[in-house]
Amino acid sequence: MVAVTELGYIGIGVSDTEAWKSYATEVVGMEVLEEGLDDRFFLRLDSWHHRIAVHSSGEDDLLYLGWRVAGRVEFEAMQRQLDDAGLSYEIGSPELAEERHVLDILTLTDPAGIRTEIFHGPEIALHKPFHPGRPLHGRFSTGDGGAGHCILSQPDSEAAYRFYKVLGLEGGLEVKIRPPEAPMPVDLHFMHCNDRQHSVAWTAPPLSTKMINHLMFEYDNILDLGRAHDLVNDRGIPVAMSLGVHANDRILSFYSASPSGWMIELGAPIGQDHATQSEHYRSDIFGHRVMELATFADGVDPGDQT
Repeated sequence: MVAVTELGYIGIGVSDTEAWKSYATEVVGMEVLEEGLDDRFFLRLDSWHHRIAVHSSGEDDLLYLGWRVAGRVEFEAMQRQLDDAGLSYEIGSPELAEERHVLDILTLTDPAGIRTEIFHGPEIALHKPFHPGRPLHGRFSTGDGGAGHCILSQPDSEAAYRFYKVLGLEGGLEVKIRPPEAPMPVDLHFMHCNDRQHSVAWTAPPLSTKMINHLMFEYDNILDLGRAHDLVNDRGIPVAMSLGVHANDRILSFYSASPSGWMIELGAPIGQDHATQSEHYRSDIFGHRVMELATFADGVDPGDQT
């Protein structure tokens, strides 16, 4: 069975591009790449051409996820795998591949209607070394682990599990919680395709009307996380969940509002390995106190962050 190897890139649609540029560079430390396109710009975390494409299309939501396979052989094998599973897809045009800065691409949708792109051969811009938007002590943790992880809204958890299994991801239910003000208990399902503890996850039932609950990006140096935490507080950006450590991934992190209203989780490792066999948890190790749950429940604008 062929499997995707990483969450390679993410596409988002936003209404305030200038707020996103300021937040991504000055707070998070990403690099903005503008290539003279009126409808989008790119965010870099490493030597890839981009990890995030920011489209000025106004949805303030996720537009697509790009999943990498190792090469052309795997790309063709994935097509046969999708055929065997009865999943419909389209081979992307050369123009779409060029737009995404990859060699080959196919597209399909997951059970929640989220556009899913499978590709190989990303453009690696080694001639343009990554320059963080603010000084960093270290780097973003990408490499074989991919861009980071995302939590999605999936109305049908079992359908989502079957879909991502076809793509070669593994995992399942890991966390059972009852958030404050939630009408019923929430199950969190996590799936991985590399050494990152998870690349995609979802809640059942969904906690938001948006397709995305949050994106997570990881620093390799805890000092950069601490500086981001200070910058978020200095700018009055709403903090949804305080600093804490999840029991499943064992990363120190906190959640704050993106300029589109949904959350960005920023984290750094603390030297504890995550479990490699099935376990489930009902609480974080510490922290992650809910601070602004109502702000995010329906994608409400968290206010000016510039």
